Amino acid sequence: MSRIESILHYPLVTLSGGTITLASILVGGAVVAVGFFIAALAGRMVERVLIARGVSVAAQFAAGKLTRYTGGLLAILVGINSTGLNISAVIAASAVLLVGIGLGLQNIAQNFISGLILLVEQPVRPGDFIRAGDALGRVENIGLRATWVVTRDEVMIIVPNSQLISSQVINHSRPAAKIRLAVKVGVAYGSDTARVRDVLIRVAEENPRVLREPGPEVRFDDFGDSALQFSLLVWAENPRVERSIASDLRFAIDSAFRKADIEIPLPQRDLHLRSGVESITSLHAPTHQ
Repeated sequence: MSRIESILHYPLVTLSGGTITLASILVGGAVVAVGFFIAALAGRMVERVLIARGVSVAAQFAAGKLTRYTGGLLAILVGINSTGLNISAVIAASAVLLVGIGLGLQNIAQNFISGLILLVEQPVRPGDFIRAGDALGRVENIGLRATWVVTRDEVMIIVPNSQLISSQVINHSRPAAKIRLAVKVGVAYGSDTARVRDVLIRVAEENPRVLREPGPEVRFDDFGDSALQFSLLVWAENPRVERSIASDLRFAIDSAFRKADIEIPLPQRDLHLRSGVESITSLHAPTHQ
């Protein structure tokens, strides 16, 4: 038994007046593990308390995350202190090294601070449907370094937290989850524009996924080069099905226009030859021997 104790308490290294032994390392590791467990438990308890008080899901998520992060940080500090190291002395002695590490890990630190800002200010929340750069999808989780976004194709995209803070982000879930989409269509010149409007409105009203309030709207956009340009504006409840609803409306518009004898024209271009017609004709005329 004394041999085991001598091994456990054998001084491995001395730093800043503190002696590190195998026993102190084991104690520090145990303290960190228990501290992380307590932090996770505290995070769940905070979320349950907020659920009982009717607080929003986003606020529950943010409070739980911050509780876990704070508890985890305290567990690490207490664990280091349990090994016998003087934390303040170690930090003071390695100030130059910390500056170098800080410069090398500047991007990670920036993303970490951005993650804390996201949790506190909540410009985006888990469950929100956002567009950040090329990423378009639902926010799955906000981590310390990055945010997980799941696209409509069920692909996970990792977006750095700093991008959500410093760049433009479109949040389709704020202030409401519904989204307005526009389906553009052109009809031939000479068409009855009032009839075109009525047909488009009827198509929208017959689609069960189009919201009745606000109701559909038809706009006469422009006199195009070869068609009269219209837009059918409708509201949908879920941004994730925007493309599907737009496709259904286009199918229905094509069918309804055929039944109503409303023509969707092809692009047309008129070619006018101002000179050189005679030379072109003589060039292709047959020669007689």
